[in-house]
Amino acid sequence: MSPRIPVRRVVSLVPSLTEAVAATAPELLAGATDWCTHPPGLTAERIGGTKNPDTARIAALAPDLVIANEEENRPSDLAALRAAGLEVLVTEVRTLEQAFTELERVLVRGCGLARPGWLDAAEAAWADVRAGGPVRHAVVPVWRRPWMVLGRDTFAGDVLARLGVRHLYSGHPERYPRIPIQELTAGEADLVVLPDEPYRFTADDGPEAFPGLPAALVSGRHLTWYGPSLAEAPAVLTAALSAAR
Repeated sequence: MSPRIPVRRVVSLVPSLTEAVAATAPELLAGATDWCTHPPGLTAERIGGTKNPDTARIAALAPDLVIANEEENRPSDLAALRAAGLEVLVTEVRTLEQAFTELERVLVRGCGLARPGWLDAAEAAWADVRAGGPVRHAVVPVWRRPWMVLGRDTFAGDVLARLGVRHLYSGHPERYPRIPIQELTAGEADLVVLPDEPYRFTADDGPEAFPGLPAALVSGRHLTWYGPSLAEAPAVLTAALSAAR
């Protein structure tokens, strides 16, 4: 898209995109969700969660652009914002390549900004990533009570694949299937990858459910966010995966 008017006020409904705008032109951010934790000290007005934004408050902020994501935000909320006369840009990010493409679309075409240096650095950080050693087969929970794991067509799954980790449910018809723990522990996994978001897995909450499997406790921001953290992600995730042997 090309901005119909100069974009001076942006509301972000996605933590990754909030960080991307804040790292590029922080003065644009008029509103962000309660889950937008980066950068620290963000002063944009909070407008609720990703799944339950206060659409009336967003409209009152009179943003020139609202940025959203097809997975993180509900169609009904986006429809309400459009009905209020707001411009809404919806991203789709299921692969690393899509992340880079969509970040440029949001920042350059959507917000009318120059392509930021951090985006070049993030692409460069991944350009020479090559998985070393044999492929590892993993279970990747994203929630417990009930247990939910990565399924098909997920950004996090693509990131892990580039680092030599294939998750066992990549061919599942659902993107985040609910799988009984008995099935997860009876499979052919040689690794369990436990991110600290959306569920906050820790050394004391998660590994004990997978006895006998090495557990990689990884940064959810580096595994699932598409923004400035992408520049650090290859090194951060490789270190965490390598420690789980």
